Amino acid sequence: MPGVPELWYSVYLGNPLGAWALALATFLITFTLLPLAQRYITARRARLGTLGSTRAYHAIDLVAFLVERTNRFFLWGVAVWLGSRDLALPPPLERWLAIALVLLFWMQAAIWAMAAVHYGLAARQQHAGGPDAVLASSLEVVLFVAAIVIWSIAFLLALDNIGVQIRPLLAGIGIGGIALALAVQTVLSDLLASLSIALDRPFVVGDSLAIDDYQGSVEFIGVKSTRLRSVSGEQIIFANGDIIKARVRNFGRMRERRALFRIGVDYGTPVPALVAIPRAIREIIEATPDTRFERCHLLSWDTALQFEVVYFMTRPDYAAYADTQQRINLRILERLRAMDVNLAAAMPRSVRLQNPPPAPEGPGGQQLLL
Repeated sequence: MPGVPELWYSVYLGNPLGAWALALATFLITFTLLPLAQRYITARRARLGTLGSTRAYHAIDLVAFLVERTNRFFLWGVAVWLGSRDLALPPPLERWLAIALVLLFWMQAAIWAMAAVHYGLAARQQHAGGPDAVLASSLEVVLFVAAIVIWSIAFLLALDNIGVQIRPLLAGIGIGGIALALAVQTVLSDLLASLSIALDRPFVVGDSLAIDDYQGSVEFIGVKSTRLRSVSGEQIIFANGDIIKARVRNFGRMRERRALFRIGVDYGTPVPALVAIPRAIREIIEATPDTRFERCHLLSWDTALQFEVVYFMTRPDYAAYADTQQRINLRILERLRAMDVNLAAAMPRSVRLQNPPPAPEGPGGQQLLL
């Protein structure tokens, strides 16, 4: 019966039994320690939270965040690679193992890259002091484009590492991409338009827009379309390419609202009262909260003496403007009545049609044509 030294060096499947034992021990230790380290780092990061604000802290926090996003299959692959380093495996098995490890590595690299993108977007929101409405509206588009770029690069690099010639593949992809782009140019146009909206940020979710003859609030900004909820309740869907080409009025970014209205008074109003009206209106508007008086002038007369009044609301909200305008109108009406100034009533215009005079008669009673 062979002793322990002889059994340790006995060869099985091309490797000494001791090498198999060391490989198994390395695999078990690695596959045990790496998940434990991952759990420890995750728990440590959760306890620390966001206490730091320096660049060094953010770098360490990013590393911990990437460790949290490490896939268990990748840890298993690392354990297999470390355990099999000192083993002499058959060439076919070694080839397939190398391919599997390369694919696991680049898959994990793509996951880490996407996690870094998520971390960067979250850090930007935190730096802004809360949820960024601009970033939230374009988050889906940014992540979609980032996912396409990252996973495409990871796939091509994985193929290159396992020995596939990617230059002919890139040439074929380029030619096929041109043909595909021509076939789906409308979809690509909307995709690029969504990227333009995400980067240029002409509007965000919640803004009130007027596009051509349509008006509504932005509910969703997608990869292909943007959806508005109209003032009458229905949902309006615009292709992103059409929005880029249109003239868009964004009421959501109004800093203040300009208000213009006219008051018509009776022609019989005395001149001193006409002189006093602009001063009275100015006092009323300046006494109203959230307003800035601009001007009030007697500019025209037609059916009445027309005063044109302009002021600014420092709050762009339409409901606040409507309440303010109502308050101003009531106070102006009260002031004009106290000044014995009558508002002009609408004067209907009428056109009276009269029959033409009869044509003169000639000899014999015949009418003459003139």
